[in-house]
Amino acid sequence: MALDSFRQLMRGIQGRFTLTEGANLQNSQQIAFLRQMQKELKQENSLNVPLEKMSAVVFDIETTGFYPEHGDEIISIGAVKVRNGEMVEDEVFYSLVQYTQELPEEIASLTGITSTDLKNAEPLSEILLRFFDFVKNDTLVAHHAIHEKNFLQNASWKLFRTPFKHRIVDTSFLYRIADPDLGLTRLEDLCIHNDIEVIERHHALGDAKLAAKLWCAYIEKTKQLGCRTLSDVYERLARK
Repeated sequence: MALDSFRQLMRGIQGRFTLTEGANLQNSQQIAFLRQMQKELKQENSLNVPLEKMSAVVFDIETTGFYPEHGDEIISIGAVKVRNGEMVEDEVFYSLVQYTQELPEEIASLTGITSTDLKNAEPLSEILLRFFDFVKNDTLVAHHAIHEKNFLQNASWKLFRTPFKHRIVDTSFLYRIADPDLGLTRLEDLCIHNDIEVIERHHALGDAKLAAKLWCAYIEKTKQLGCRTLSDVYERLARK
């Protein structure tokens, strides 16, 4: 079921319920919808697809801290698609996420996001449904992916009581093979090393685009070393 169809169905159903009943129904329907999306998720055998042919969504999240299990929350999500080894500039996703508390000053300064911006944004449950609808069956890619994975796993279970099932590949899997002695880990440092202009840093969509360009650059480098698929990459990493 597409997200637009789900929304049309919900508008029709909710008209027959009180406000409270409607809110509860919407929550239960969101859970059912996401579970159905997860059920229909085709686990593409991305391990054996040539890296440049693998359909990917490179994404980034901005958060209030590092520990979702301690109450830190997602405040924005940005993503861009990669097709045939190139970033697709006009296939992007970006949204702020509702956060009703005061944003920590250091996070506001770092991201340029204000508490007012977040109070007027849509709730995370709605944003995640839209994000997963954007991703569909594509492989997710992120820089330092453990951060993104932890928050999405936490949110998926907390909001929808369903496990997070998408594969997330870390950009480090490629640069650890192509530049094993480089010693760089920060996104901006790796971009500079690869002659990628660093702009819109610490903006979820800006960082997603930087990570996508980095991903594409290292696809070419790993191919030259004989690693053509994720399976090849994992085997090479296992020998390190």
